[in-house]
Order: sequence, then structure tokens, then C-alpha cells
Amino acid sequence: MEQHNILVVEDDRNLAETIVYNLKQEGYRAGIARTGLEAIALTRSEQPDLLLLDVMLPEIDGFEVCRTIRASSRVPIIMLTAKDEEVDRVLGLELGADDYVVKPFSLRELLARIRATLRRVDMQLDGQGAQEPLIAGELHVWPGSRSVALGEDQIHLLPKEFDLLVYLMQNRGIVLSRRQLLEKVWGIDYFGDERTVDVHVRRLRMKIEPDPSKPCFIHTHYGVGYTFDGRPGRKQ
Repeated sequence: MEQHNILVVEDDRNLAETIVYNLKQEGYRAGIARTGLEAIALTRSEQPDLLLLDVMLPEIDGFEVCRTIRASSRVPIIMLTAKDEEVDRVLGLELGADDYVVKPFSLRELLARIRATLRRVDMQLDGQGAQEPLIAGELHVWPGSRSVALGEDQIHLLPKEFDLLVYLMQNRGIVLSRRQLLEKVWGIDYFGDERTVDVHVRRLRMKIEPDPSKPCFIHTHYGVGYTFDGRPGRKQ
């Protein structure tokens, strides 16, 4: 199996080189970008399998890098942040990051998160054969091509938004807890908290619901989780 290629976006030379050394010891290929603009350029030219993206970077910060890359790429992104504040974690998730690690972190934890993220991506790719579309009214979702349409409009979803929508639609009518969704969509070894699910549901509603304040596709069961049934007019 081909080695995964990881781009480490970190302006601290010692930390970047330490991470790259340990990645190579684990059998990965790895390179370094020291600025936000260099990270964007290398992502486009090298097409890495995963980005380790520091928030505090010269030129443009990691949040802007994440936003720019997500406009055209689904590459998994793990944010590296020195700020252990919910607002920073949520912002990273809002912009499409798959996970985050708070500095200072142990290399053992970082490597575990990398393995977990790449394993989820590999499993998703293995399961993407030709499949019939999932349909709810005017909403059509094709798991194989990872495409979504609402009526005649194509809808752009970030990777985890798409995975969450597919899982909800595949379990239509079943109330799924936040913990269940984390385990099934992000993986049982995901390190994040249940807030992640709420962030992605909110983003999904903004993209697929005619009126996000009165959703007809994804319904909230307060204190429990979410369900998908596609029946308009259901009271929240």
C-alpha cells in the first residue's frame, strides 16, 4: 500500500522537523510548509493525503488557509492550536477542519489522531462504489460520487458534512444521539466532543434547508440528538 503523504504546516522550525522525523519513523512521507501561502501552494501542487495545520502562521493564519483549501479540496485537515478555547475549536470545525490538537501535545497523541483520521478516510474511499442515490423530496445525494443536488442546484458540502448527511439519510426516521453520530461518522477513536455534531448539523441546515430556522430534513430531538425524515412542516 502506498505511503500516506502528510504536509506539516508549522513555522516553528524545531517543532516542524520533530514532527516530520516522527512521521517518517512511522512510515509516512512528510514535508514542511512554513507560511500560509506556501501551504496553499504545496497543497495544490503536491496533493498531500493530510494536512497538519498550525493556526498561528506568517502572512495568513491557519484559519484562512483552511478556508482557502476547503474551497477546492477535501484533504483531511488537523488543526494545531495553542489556544484551548471553545471558540477557536468551533471556528476550525466551521471552516472544515476534521480535527484539532491543542499545544502542547504529545507526539503519541498526535500520531494517534493522524492514524484515526487517515483510517476513516481510507474506509470511506473503500466503501464508495457505485450506489443508488439517496432521495428525500428534491434532495438527491450520490454517495459514490459524493455529490449533492437540491432540485436543479448543486450543493457543495465539506467532507464531514457530506458523511453526516449520508449517515442520517441511511438511517431515516431513527433518532441518533450525538455520541452515536460521532462514533459512526467521525470514528469510535475520535477525540473531539459532541459539540462537533451540532456545528456540522448547523452548517448542513444552512446549505440544504429551504428555511434553516424551520428545518424539514434534519430534526432536533432536544437532549438526545437528531433524526432525518424529509417530511416538511414537522414541529421542532
